[in-house]
Amino acid sequence: MTRLAPRGEGFDPLSRRGFLVASAGAVATFGFARAIEAAMDPAAPHGVPATASGPRFDPTLWFSIDSDGMVTVNIIRAEMGQHVSSAMAQIVAEELEADWDKVRITHVDTDPKWGLMVTGGSWSVWQTFPIFSRAGAAGRMALIEAGAKLLGASPAACSARKGAVAAGGRSITYGEIVRRGALSRQYSADDLAKLPIKPVDQRNLIGKPVAALDIAAKTTGAAIYGIDAKVPGMVYARPKLPPTRNGSKVVSVDDSAARKVKGYLRCITLDDPSDTVPGWVMVIAESYPAAIRAADLVKVSWTAGPGAATSEKDIQDHAAGLIAKPEVGVLLNTGGGDTAAALKAAHTTVERTYTTSTVLHFQLEPLNALAFEKDGVFEIHTGNQWQSLIMPTLAKALGRPESGIVMRTYLLGGGFGRRLNGDYAVPAALAAKALGRPVQMILTRADDARFDSVRSPSVQTLRMGFDAAGKVTAMEHHAAAGWPTLVMAPGFMPKGQGGAPYDPFAISGADHWYEVGAQKVRAISNDLANSTFRPGWLRSVGPGWTNWALESFMDEAARRLSLDPVAFRLKLLNGAGRNAGSAPSAVGGALRQAEVVRRAANRAGWGQALPKDTGLGLATSFGQERDMPTWVACVARVRVDRATGVVTVEKLTNVTDAGAIIDPDGARAQTEGATLWGLSMTLHEGTAFENGQVKDTNLDTYMPLRIADTPDLDISFVDSTEPPVGLGEPATTVVAPAIGNAIFAAVGARLRHIPITPEAVRAALAGGAS
Repeated sequence: MTRLAPRGEGFDPLSRRGFLVASAGAVATFGFARAIEAAMDPAAPHGVPATASGPRFDPTLWFSIDSDGMVTVNIIRAEMGQHVSSAMAQIVAEELEADWDKVRITHVDTDPKWGLMVTGGSWSVWQTFPIFSRAGAAGRMALIEAGAKLLGASPAACSARKGAVAAGGRSITYGEIVRRGALSRQYSADDLAKLPIKPVDQRNLIGKPVAALDIAAKTTGAAIYGIDAKVPGMVYARPKLPPTRNGSKVVSVDDSAARKVKGYLRCITLDDPSDTVPGWVMVIAESYPAAIRAADLVKVSWTAGPGAATSEKDIQDHAAGLIAKPEVGVLLNTGGGDTAAALKAAHTTVERTYTTSTVLHFQLEPLNALAFEKDGVFEIHTGNQWQSLIMPTLAKALGRPESGIVMRTYLLGGGFGRRLNGDYAVPAALAAKALGRPVQMILTRADDARFDSVRSPSVQTLRMGFDAAGKVTAMEHHAAAGWPTLVMAPGFMPKGQGGAPYDPFAISGADHWYEVGAQKVRAISNDLANSTFRPGWLRSVGPGWTNWALESFMDEAARRLSLDPVAFRLKLLNGAGRNAGSAPSAVGGALRQAEVVRRAANRAGWGQALPKDTGLGLATSFGQERDMPTWVACVARVRVDRATGVVTVEKLTNVTDAGAIIDPDGARAQTEGATLWGLSMTLHEGTAFENGQVKDTNLDTYMPLRIADTPDLDISFVDSTEPPVGLGEPATTVVAPAIGNAIFAAVGARLRHIPITPEAVRAALAGGAS
């Protein structure tokens, strides 16, 4: 029997409602819990977890304990291979003093009681730790009190450990306490806020290796992904995609050739009030192979929307033009200072421009969704990272309240930010509504690439000024790209100077922790990008490309002053002023970033002699957001073939300070994966827009990192007692600039565009870049 039982969690209800500890006389249902259990009903789209008969103790909506002592932790975070659900369960189990062998996880379906359902931004552990810690602590206290009564002892004489309460040589299990009951206690929000959690030196599970709770099901094939969802009577759909992402309109549909395909049923031109999928035609068939074949034969004529002739160069030229207009964009609050005056007065200045290409997600499981109406409720069965974002859109598209829609939760065969945008649920729902029967839409690989919410191409210009002694007196960072949050979640945008909103996921990282005197950070929305495609969030979001520019530029600035790049960074990471850091998650500030720089440089052998055409390059970052920094530094060791321009990455050394590590194995796996993703986007991944569409639509031309090109990895973490922060993305942000800086150290060629190609290296060596 596996211990995975998919279900969910909310944002911070403990600050908004009382906390009831009460015994439940019957088994309640949290949402529509899908348990991947041996007892699963194979005829149902979801199974129900096998559970003990009798009472169940629900100390909080986040977990329950049954009469056999099994602890079920409710998870709202999407599970897509990062094992975040195991880390969530560890947090609860630590404070609850649960027996890890009696802990399982359930991923919940949508329900307002869970609050904000989102998995992204490396937020999951950071946001959940205080909530789950105190929930577990409260449950432990209630169990000790109840156990003490049953043992005839005072609560002060009792302790909890591994799912039992003990006193004076006697003990009683949590399961028996639940069976014998009378558990009742009320906690106010203030009470919860004051609950103590364990000192770090008393932790038994956090920071210790444990078996991940989702591995067994994934290994045996019992794990259920969105693409596996099945219900009786369903049909299959493949879309005919219009020539533009926005504004296309169907003129005519000719399905005469498709009618010869066995199993083909009909075509549906979608009417979408939400304007999520304008111009879509859904090809419906009795099987998915039939839908694929029929769709290839259906002929659709469209009137194209904006961007039908737009190229990558058009988008980038427009971005450069926007940067050249000082009145455009939003200035972040960086502490003030007149950078224009400081740069004008500077003894020396340096200015550089950096660019990045369009990047696709290419998650393993293509986008899919199963939709149907049952008992007056529209059910959407799919894997998704941000249910709370797409639910209002589904309501608008279907013309019904959100209370009449539920999203059933499944495992994700890769997300990487693509499934934060749940747009793919809309066409399945509209098709099911039109047909009056269940419809499962599955995109082919090429469809998926064309419909991707890509990482926008970007242009960035940075400037720095120095006085006569070489002290940095001013710095500017101007960044132009498509803004995914503006397009899809404008209410999530914070305010910059003058109250103007900006997309934090298209500028974060530029607001760094270096002491540079007067500082200006300007975020610019590329409106041409926004209208040509739907910009998306891709693993590491803004810092994945802002840090390419920032850390390449820091190297160039250091070399302008003839300083060692590590020494230059350490001098600026002094923790002064606003870079001192603050509680709860940024204690230590820039000094902690300086420490990971030192450690990474030392581990990589910085300053040692290297073979010809081999170099070391370093880059550092704080992950994404200043209020939850994950300090990370990477040193790349590369070898460059001058004749071919081929760059071989021999080793990547990564040092991370993410506060207390919850799950060491999961932390290492996430950091390794993030590091390799960064490498892939540096040397291998990238596409371009041609006539309003990405030119690469399959893995024969879009070439992510292959295992043969995977270098040695040296991954280490700083031992810390500080609160845990995020790990899914930060390592991605430092790889590209570390490699670019290493190439310069090896052969003196400076690259300012990613992906870095052999042709670009040869051109730089020949004098095309300096």
